Amino acid sequence: MRNKHNKRSKKAGLAPGSLIHIGEAYADKSKVSVIRYAETSFSERTISSIEDLRSQKDKQGITWINIDGLQDVNLLEEIGNMFGLHPLVLEDILNTDQRPKMEDYCNYIYIVLRNYTSQGNGDLQSEQVSIVLGKNFVLSFREKGSSLFDTIEKRLRADKGRIRKSGADYLVHSIIDNIVDNYFIVLENLEEKIEFLEDDLVRQTTTATLQEIHILKRELILLRKSLWPLREAISSLERSDSSLISEATGIYFKDIFDHVIAIIDTVETFRDMLSGMLDIYLSSVSYRLNEVMKVLTIIATIFMPLTFLAGVYGMNFKFMPELEWRWAYFGVLGIMLAIALLMIFYFKKKKWF
Repeated sequence: MRNKHNKRSKKAGLAPGSLIHIGEAYADKSKVSVIRYAETSFSERTISSIEDLRSQKDKQGITWINIDGLQDVNLLEEIGNMFGLHPLVLEDILNTDQRPKMEDYCNYIYIVLRNYTSQGNGDLQSEQVSIVLGKNFVLSFREKGSSLFDTIEKRLRADKGRIRKSGADYLVHSIIDNIVDNYFIVLENLEEKIEFLEDDLVRQTTTATLQEIHILKRELILLRKSLWPLREAISSLERSDSSLISEATGIYFKDIFDHVIAIIDTVETFRDMLSGMLDIYLSSVSYRLNEVMKVLTIIATIFMPLTFLAGVYGMNFKFMPELEWRWAYFGVLGIMLAIALLMIFYFKKKKWF
């Protein structure tokens, strides 16, 4: 497997030994789409060859090149050479286990994000989104095709908002803002699952409930691992003195930063709730066990004197005068019954059950 990764690294112009992760679900060929826009113009097309892409590169306006799928290493290498991307940037794009970050390479800014979505079955899915911001171009790389950028493309087509009136930095803001908004959708789904879990926990405690708590905790840990680096990346964009980010757009990055802080607070709240639910589960299980043990202890305590009497009169001694009495058997049974009733009455008075 390592030799396979090294061959791909060499093909992409990367250092030998670099780890490149290619998802098994990818198609055989990457999909490249190009959107070019200005305040009064808009065009979009799908690129079928690298020559088509070169012909689109130097045209006027803002160029947004989106690549869905990272399996075509030769294509990514050509795009990297065309826009002057550092080999380490190409390596980070292909290695989809990157933590969110922002790196300023003077001529362009490289940004890595993780996009999270909730599937129909409730499972949390994630993909790496890499963004390169240049003077008049934006490159976006996704692990697989999805509807992530549909709303942005619709805004560009319909000329809604200020996106076509602004530069490439505002397009990057829109992409990041769209990804951050997905976090809110994921959190809403998690909140709904936590509420259902709380109701189940109140009604009864089962091992399935415990498993669901642990699944949710793992998902929150996964989100948290992405959110804290994302916070630092957005903060770096907000405070960046790069000429690629205008002062007007920096204000919008501050708004995204505030959203990320709110998401982090919500995740921490959910983690505390799940920790509390785990404590409630363990306490409920312990309480049920204590109730069972209390009942068994009371039963054993009631039968202790009865067992003693039965043991005494079960001894095989010859000279036991009570054995000759006419009503001895019924008398012993009555005494045993009286002792049991007195003990039950005493336990009730003490509110032991």
